[in-house]
Amino acid sequence: MLNAPVTSKFNLSIGGFVKLDYAYNSANFGQSGSAAPATGAVPKRDSTAGRQSQSIFTARASRIWLKVGGPTFLGAKTNALIEVDFYGDPSTAQESPQVKMRHAWGSLNWAKTSLLFGQFWDIFGPMTASTLDYRQAAPFGAPTNPRVPQLRITHEMDLDSTNSLKIVLGAQNPGQSGNNSGPVAAYSNFVGDMVNVAGQVMWINKTSGVSPGYWGLSMNSLTAGFFGLYGNQKLTTPSSRKKSMDSWGCGFYAFVPLMKSRDGKSRAMTMSFEAEAYMASNMAFNGATATNFVGSYDNPKAAMGYGLGAQVIFYPAQDLGISAGYFRRNALDYSDYKPNSDGTTDNFQEYSQNAYANIAYDLNAAIRIAAEYEYLNTHYGNSVPRGTSAMDGVSDSGSAHIARMSIFYFF
Repeated sequence: MLNAPVTSKFNLSIGGFVKLDYAYNSANFGQSGSAAPATGAVPKRDSTAGRQSQSIFTARASRIWLKVGGPTFLGAKTNALIEVDFYGDPSTAQESPQVKMRHAWGSLNWAKTSLLFGQFWDIFGPMTASTLDYRQAAPFGAPTNPRVPQLRITHEMDLDSTNSLKIVLGAQNPGQSGNNSGPVAAYSNFVGDMVNVAGQVMWINKTSGVSPGYWGLSMNSLTAGFFGLYGNQKLTTPSSRKKSMDSWGCGFYAFVPLMKSRDGKSRAMTMSFEAEAYMASNMAFNGATATNFVGSYDNPKAAMGYGLGAQVIFYPAQDLGISAGYFRRNALDYSDYKPNSDGTTDNFQEYSQNAYANIAYDLNAAIRIAAEYEYLNTHYGNSVPRGTSAMDGVSDSGSAHIARMSIFYFF
């Protein structure tokens, strides 16, 4: 297996991969151009960056993890994991990457219940785009990329011999206060915010067999269910009037084995379909909305939006995988972004979309080569004259065609 660990006598596992990426972009994304823009904002076609192309190499997506299997506690197995990559500051040169903590968690695992504490995947948005792109469509309708400090409980409830429910409930770091952006970016005096509460309820059915998930590294059963998040923050407006702002989101997720594995392990002649749709408010901290707030400086309201996406993963042979998908993030009401009362206008993303297709081949148990085509498009509202915005230009959209090649060494 590509992700099989090597275990020491201390029950310590080490794993990860070396990944070299090459990307050709028809627009210039800057120093972090090996991945799609983190905000979902593709440079406008008549801007300086939109008229430039870019060719870039990087190895900063490489990662390493350490996992410990510890002693039991109250009948539970205990585990811990620390994982890092090298995207600590994506604006630095590719030759000078910085270490970034991805995951750092401990867990207690009973037969049907587990308790996890530390930094782990955001509970909101379980879908991950199976791209070579490091962003994995997170700012384009698949808001699962951020990893947040949290405490979560997961419980699996058997309904019968083939059906079960997986229930996840957790408290997460309230990231919204650290990502105050958009037309009310002047807000700096937060009265306070509460920890976000998030959860999932998923139905799992085993009669359809299993098929490959993300990068073909996992085998998943038929799964369908709902996820959601709620939080609240209070801020002080320029007139010193306190205002409460909710953060919330809800969505639906499904994974379907269209062609199941013949033995539950082989990927040969398997096919998977995965889809997700959500609605969110004041959730730019995980990319579910493009910004946190809309409205005027003295009367803000939460930005609302929705996202959707679907992908197909097909393995015609054990070592050959083909994936394709489409994702889109959309502002809910464009009229919320009308010009401000002071006469200024704020450029905003009406929608951002991502379409991709890739192919990967495993040369052996360690080395994988892959190639990908990706199309990104952002449509803007309230376009401003050239030279008056960081995304300067008079056009109302930006697009990029991307050719990406990757080499992995899993260990």
